[in-house]
Amino acid sequence: MTSAQFPDWLKSRDRKLLQASSGVVADAVVAADGTGNFTSIEEAVHAAPDYSSRRYVIYIKKGVYKEYVEISKKKWNIMMIGDGMDATVISGNRNYADGWTTYRTATFAVRGQGFIARDMTIENTAGPEKHQAVAFRSDSDLSVLYRCAFRGHQDTLYAHSMRQFYRECKITGTVDFMFGDGTAVFQNCDILARKGLANQKNTITAQGRKEQTERTGFSIQFCNISAEPDNSNPTYLGRPWKLYSRTVIMQSYISNAIRPEGWLEWNGNFALNTLFYAEYMNYGPGAGLGGR
Repeated sequence: MTSAQFPDWLKSRDRKLLQASSGVVADAVVAADGTGNFTSIEEAVHAAPDYSSRRYVIYIKKGVYKEYVEISKKKWNIMMIGDGMDATVISGNRNYADGWTTYRTATFAVRGQGFIARDMTIENTAGPEKHQAVAFRSDSDLSVLYRCAFRGHQDTLYAHSMRQFYRECKITGTVDFMFGDGTAVFQNCDILARKGLANQKNTITAQGRKEQTERTGFSIQFCNISAEPDNSNPTYLGRPWKLYSRTVIMQSYISNAIRPEGWLEWNGNFALNTLFYAEYMNYGPGAGLGGR
């Protein structure tokens, strides 16, 4: 990766941390087997300094961590490094059907600015019948997620607000599984629809821009937009969650899992005259614009 492929607000030393194959010195080590400073991620986050102007690195050794992680607004510049997308797994199952609000279902939630994570998986295992069940929720401004997987069904990734950058990530889900009102860029990601409930329609995005003056939106570039092999649900690129929903898909591969219509209405004519959806230089059997 060259520096030009990162957002210009990402400091060069942070780029080096993201790309380093070894030699990153951690401030704290989390290990489920007791070989680190902490056995839970939440403990390590709690011990991190408040309002830190320097990067605070937490290394999370391989293992499945069944816990709920919340990085508060005062925890700045935390970086988490796992042992790999399928090696370090943070897993929860909170969901709407069991009485949680959508916002509170998140397995992993971050509000502190400047959050960085690489080489881990965050999942919500509630399943499609439990409806809204967020794996990852972010309100972290100037945050970067690199080589991370987000697994769930409905509402997997909640880019709630602020500027967020995702690169070489894997995002799976069913209904509105990339949603929120963040200013989010997704590059070189695998975006895969999963099998949901019978008679359910899959929608990949539900961007939630509420006002015309907002500078928010989703930009999906150089991605692979497809489906898991057993997905039989009609799948669409997105639908307008809020009045000024804005999503751009460009220079990406779109498989035949995507319906020829491309996009789905939310409720009748709602937002159809105010949304902004664009497709530019995409390719693949689902990229044809004739049926849009």
